[in-house]
Amino acid sequence: MLTGRAAPVATVGVIGWLRANLFSSWFSTALTLLALYLLSLIVPALIDWAYVDADFAGDNRFACKSSGACWAWVDQRIDQFLYGRYTADQTWRVDLAVVLLIPALAPLLFEGVPFARQLRWFSLAYPAVATLLLVGGIGLESVPTDRFGGFMLNLTVGLAGIVLSLPVGILLALGRRSRLPVIRVLCIVFIEAVRGVPLITLLFVSNIILPTFLPPDVTLDSLIRVIVMVTAFASAYMAEVIRGGLQAIPRGQYEAAQALGLRYWQTMGLIVLPQALKISIPGIVNTFIGLFKDTTLVIIIAMFDILGIGNAMLAHPDWQGLSTEAYVFIALFFFVACFSMSRYSIHLEKRLDTERRD
Repeated sequence: MLTGRAAPVATVGVIGWLRANLFSSWFSTALTLLALYLLSLIVPALIDWAYVDADFAGDNRFACKSSGACWAWVDQRIDQFLYGRYTADQTWRVDLAVVLLIPALAPLLFEGVPFARQLRWFSLAYPAVATLLLVGGIGLESVPTDRFGGFMLNLTVGLAGIVLSLPVGILLALGRRSRLPVIRVLCIVFIEAVRGVPLITLLFVSNIILPTFLPPDVTLDSLIRVIVMVTAFASAYMAEVIRGGLQAIPRGQYEAAQALGLRYWQTMGLIVLPQALKISIPGIVNTFIGLFKDTTLVIIIAMFDILGIGNAMLAHPDWQGLSTEAYVFIALFFFVACFSMSRYSIHLEKRLDTERRD
């Protein structure tokens, strides 16, 4: 019996990847060489500006004497960019909430996590724990939400919107496909009405118009109003993404579930939704990324997120003219968050790919 021969060296490993992805044809090779040429022009100049010729210390912009970037403001304003106007001696609570987010997400996002069963219970309790830490109570000093700001505000609104919009979007998608006319019509009206209005309009409604309809003695926290509107906006788009996944499920899956005697919710929870959500992963994560970036719109209603803090800093005479450095710093925060979500989406798709053959 003949033994198997090893694959050619040029088709496996790094060389194989380069041939398949960068040099597979003459056109691909030309684009690769062009990209390398452009990178050779841009990257060295960018490194010189951002690091080699940059200034990292100083009390104001006048202390920056070199031709590179002026990062002196980072040391002076980093707390504002991270925490906004949160009480200075209580920022440890924000740090602790972020640290606790890691064990809360780990058992939900990854397999093989030690003590995963116990950590899932902590995941359910985390929203209450984080709210207690951030807002206060049970012995902790109360911090009003109007002091939330910086990247902390973006993270709070973004995570709340992501966590809430997925289940609401699933219910809206199922409702739009319901055989009950009332439920179907209500879901369609909500989805189309919310999708037809810009998010900035919904934020104005929550901040200016909604309070006029509330009784004089009733006040609704502005942060809660923003989270509700962001969740409603993302849920409408999420519903359409998930509905596309539901429509991709063959009719035979429903018929097989009926043949087994499964009820509606059993069919959806055990048969249909797992497949539909797997198909919809790229669209779901794309909606999450868009939602997270849209949190910067809260600046329109006078909430100082990381972009608002940056603009406020640039208005100060000591730091005027450093808009490039400030916006690069802000963009880096969002890039890290959005790129991480994108990479995890790819990882999840590969993990759930039942058709892949190893």
